[in-house]
Amino acid sequence: MSIGDPKPRAERVNLVNLENVGKAYGAEVLLDRVSLGLAEGERVGIVGRNGGGKTTLVSLIAGFAQPDEGRVTHARGLRVGFLAQHDELAGSGTVRDHVLGEAPEHEWAGDRRTREVTRGLLGEVELDAPVGFLSGGERRRVALAGLLVAEYDLLVLDEPTNHLDIEAVDWLGRHLAHRGCALAVVTHDRWFLDEVCTQTWEVAGGPVHRYDGGYAAYVLARAERARLAAAAEERRRNLLRKELAWLRRGPPARTSKPKFRPAAASALIGNEPPPRDTVELVRFARVRLGKIVYELDDVVLRADGSVLFDGVTWRLGPGERVGVVGRNGSGKTSLLRLLAGDLEPDAGRVRRGKTVRPAYLSQELAELDPARRVLEAVEEVRRVVRIGQGRELSAGQLLERFGFRGERQWTPIGELSGGERRRLQLMRLLMTEPNVLLLDEPTNDLDIDTLTELEDLLDGWPGSMVVVAHDRYFLERVADHVVALLGDGRLSYLGGGVEEYLARRRADRTERAGPGGAGGASGVRGVAAETGRGTAAERRAARKELARLERRLERLTARENELQELLAAHASDYEKLMELDAEFRQVRAEREGIEDAWLALADAADG
Repeated sequence: MSIGDPKPRAERVNLVNLENVGKAYGAEVLLDRVSLGLAEGERVGIVGRNGGGKTTLVSLIAGFAQPDEGRVTHARGLRVGFLAQHDELAGSGTVRDHVLGEAPEHEWAGDRRTREVTRGLLGEVELDAPVGFLSGGERRRVALAGLLVAEYDLLVLDEPTNHLDIEAVDWLGRHLAHRGCALAVVTHDRWFLDEVCTQTWEVAGGPVHRYDGGYAAYVLARAERARLAAAAEERRRNLLRKELAWLRRGPPARTSKPKFRPAAASALIGNEPPPRDTVELVRFARVRLGKIVYELDDVVLRADGSVLFDGVTWRLGPGERVGVVGRNGSGKTSLLRLLAGDLEPDAGRVRRGKTVRPAYLSQELAELDPARRVLEAVEEVRRVVRIGQGRELSAGQLLERFGFRGERQWTPIGELSGGERRRLQLMRLLMTEPNVLLLDEPTNDLDIDTLTELEDLLDGWPGSMVVVAHDRYFLERVADHVVALLGDGRLSYLGGGVEEYLARRRADRTERAGPGGAGGASGVRGVAAETGRGTAAERRAARKELARLERRLERLTARENELQELLAAHASDYEKLMELDAEFRQVRAEREGIEDAWLALADAADG
């Protein structure tokens, strides 16, 4: 039994039942004879291709849509909380109005769930801030917080992690896994699926396939299903070949052939399955990188009166794959824009290698003209592309391989789904044949199948890459190491990856929430701060992390000493001296960052 499940599955009552449900929009059938049940305490993740019917399914479950055929029934008195995929917050009112309503402060401040939700989701958002002035990410947090402070039997969430940073996704996953109520959630976040869900439902062009477990179990079960289907297809093809061979063997004059044999062969031919609707992200030709890709030397960057980078020194080497994490507004996009040449530092220097050909994938889709057709948008970049080994593809052929088939190539961009526009944006980017990829939230709006195709492409990417992403699974899959913007003006190397980043952020929140920490009645950060030292298990985990940090510090200190000796030995070799100096600065910055993390954890471990 999973954490948060109130009783064994056999003893639970279904809250929602779908019986032979069908739903279509125009000629497109999204759901066909679907029969499923969602029981109390079950947490179901819903996956499938973009536009395949996931939102339709959760709308039926929540009772906001009606099936064309079949029926959807709810348990008597069922309380359903629904989060739509797109922002539906009214433009008027404050954060307090939308999250806490008219509840007096002593009432909500004394409620443990309300304190937990507001601290976990709202962060620096002021309770008295008008929602009309909030960013998209802040509005998403407010909508989620308003839903989670209330009491429901079933939560139905459509892409709840959209616009959330890694820290907020981590909090939301842990909260929902322990909340205890039933859950139906549409998400492409694979870490979230594994952390939260006890079942996975795959919407597959009509039917819905059910799997026990989260993403890992779903992948294994789907692979087994594909293996069995491939074996059945191979048997069918073998029989087809035998039938056709039999038909060819007989003399033309023979008239006594049993008529059922040609009929059987025709049936087999007619049963030929359609080609898979997959996205193939081909590998493009690229210019080889030299020794230097990017070097940042004492870079200072300011934005809106605050300092994002304060004397940052950092080096990106050939073939290096770096993930960048940090809270929204910490400067992640600014770092990519510095590397792309769209921003100039206020002080310091950004040095780019002579052979560098960067490609910058921004978060914005506005650069795609909604009036242009898909094929036109591609041909304005390049009509023919080389994909290695002397092979060439036309723009139309390339679109076929990216999943834009037939008439879809003539669709106006404004009519494409978010995932399709993101895929088109990525395709146009790759057609410039870059050797450095600068990717800002590349996973936005992509379904799981397209994400795995993108990861496969990046596995074989020979150039350098810097990726900003809130998708924890994607980051850990494609990046060799992670750096973080922690709000101190530095770029900190994280040997422990995303886990280390989250540990640092938790330690920082604990420190700020303690006696003397910032906060107040108008801000959420200091609401009813709990000043305990944590459980014994948390202290043991902190001590374990301290030991790991100490081992890393020893290695970094040894390397720093070694680099000092090498610098002295190569004092007359300018090129070697620059290379060693860049590494020395990076090692020193990493050591200082780990020392800060050690100090933050030491108090928790000693508690």
